[in-house]
Amino acid sequence: MTAVLVIAASYSSGGAGLTRDVQVLAHFGCDVLCAVTAVTAQTDAQVAAIHLVPAHVVRAQIATAFEGRRVGAIKIGMLGTTATIRAVTESLPPRTLVPLVLDPVLASSSGAALLDAPGLEALRTQLLPRTTLLTPNIAEAALLLQEASASTLDEMQRQARALLALGPAAVLLKGGHARGDTAVDVLLLAGASVRLLSAPRLPGTRRGTGCALSSAIAAGLAQGLLLADACEQGKRYVTALLRKES
Repeated sequence: MTAVLVIAASYSSGGAGLTRDVQVLAHFGCDVLCAVTAVTAQTDAQVAAIHLVPAHVVRAQIATAFEGRRVGAIKIGMLGTTATIRAVTESLPPRTLVPLVLDPVLASSSGAALLDAPGLEALRTQLLPRTTLLTPNIAEAALLLQEASASTLDEMQRQARALLALGPAAVLLKGGHARGDTAVDVLLLAGASVRLLSAPRLPGTRRGTGCALSSAIAAGLAQGLLLADACEQGKRYVTALLRKES
């Protein structure tokens, strides 16, 4: 069975982080290997506590995961510290050997910062150039670029290009937090034209949709799908999930 290595934090309230990643990858028939970066105590409304796993322990988890199984893809979520970002980056194989999906978890749903300014800079300069696919939402894209959040589709496309210039092989800028009857994600691969992934916007908000999308994409890449096809699969999966949980 195909294995995906998830490098992310646990969430006590469930529905996001490692809990969601495991659920999604199991749905697609993937085994899950884990490197836990943090243990968090939180609800949908607040973050009560965070225990950051030391960077050397994260590094050891990654090393032993690769010793035990062939890894078909890597999915990264919350990292938390500059030291952990450095340890993860130094532990990764080249993206040409194992595709890497980075969901840049920079703040909680309740607004608590989960990565400080030095960590954000390390993410930009160290990890993005090692990434196959970067999957930020509108707010995360703005933080990575140190700009205002995009409010139009044209601005999303411009920001996707700016993010691509930071080194990932592709960017999927998610439009779930935008407005309008249609949720449009902007997919941009190096050397290709923009591709728009659209689905009806469903009412309400849900925890863990970013985790679910990036994990579904990682599953597709691990199973040999082309990147654009894996993104389409992820979009369909999340749309179906939102309908089910509405």
